Amino acid sequence: MDHILQIGDSFIEQNTIFSELILELKQSFSNNNVIVPLRHHHDFPNPEVSADSTLLLMPAWNPSKIAGVKIVTVSPENSQFGLPSIQGTYIYFDALKGTVKAIMEAKSLTVKRTAAASALASSYLSRKDSKSMLMIGTGALSINLIKAHASVRPIENVFIWGRNFKKAEAIAKELKNEKFNVYPIKTIEEKISEVDIVSCATLSKTPLVLGAYLKSGQHLDLVGAYKPDMREADDDTIKKASIFIDTFQGGLKESGDIVIPLKNGTLQEKDIKADLFQLCSNQKSGRQNKDEITFFKSVGHSLEDLTAATYYYNKFKND
Repeated sequence: MDHILQIGDSFIEQNTIFSELILELKQSFSNNNVIVPLRHHHDFPNPEVSADSTLLLMPAWNPSKIAGVKIVTVSPENSQFGLPSIQGTYIYFDALKGTVKAIMEAKSLTVKRTAAASALASSYLSRKDSKSMLMIGTGALSINLIKAHASVRPIENVFIWGRNFKKAEAIAKELKNEKFNVYPIKTIEEKISEVDIVSCATLSKTPLVLGAYLKSGQHLDLVGAYKPDMREADDDTIKKASIFIDTFQGGLKESGDIVIPLKNGTLQEKDIKADLFQLCSNQKSGRQNKDEITFFKSVGHSLEDLTAATYYYNKFKND
């Protein structure tokens, strides 16, 4: 058996160039050579913290070439243990022989590919002159989303809000040497009406992005709310925006940001403009004009994981 590579979070953190990863994702979504079953999604109780955790199994394969499966748990109460909510492993296979090529820690792989997918969508949906951004949420994704968006747009000022202001301050401090300025803020309302891009990555069950505060020309990037009873944007936002999703396969079923408006009649499936497959293959177009409010909902897709795993595997092999 070939030696199985062990690729840890530290390698992934130190060897990510978002412009490269975004391009790899764009090529994967445009080629559509990878077979991706609907991911397994299992909630299980954790009475000790009075909250459910979620087990996700996300397989994908490019026949006779590569395959992989991500095994992830999402535990919303992990902050009380000083741990990220997302934990997991990625197993990377030779699809022809079935041998394991590598085992990767999934935490950094997940946040990097998620941020890169959001930035890929932004490259089609946000205004090219977008200079300001509001980041809602202070979890592991926030820094990555900020950096990824800044890699595709000329971001100058970033405002960050979280339920814990000290976390927002810490992120601003961590990003102090970037080419953009970062400012922690105490309320969402004080900046949401001013910025060009709003990115939201939270575990909120109630909307934080309210349509009443939006202005024409904004782009909304919604990454959290990964279950049907969770949402980050209200119905008023849905009514005002042009809706795009990462994939129809998962986007129509998994997040309350889409599921709830579909159920209550605020949104019709035919109103959803396109997914990343259609945008990247030029089957559908993105932003139509400078005044349009665009809305991108991401729930994650195994194609993104397999693409990212291949990207890091090749970097590790060539290191």
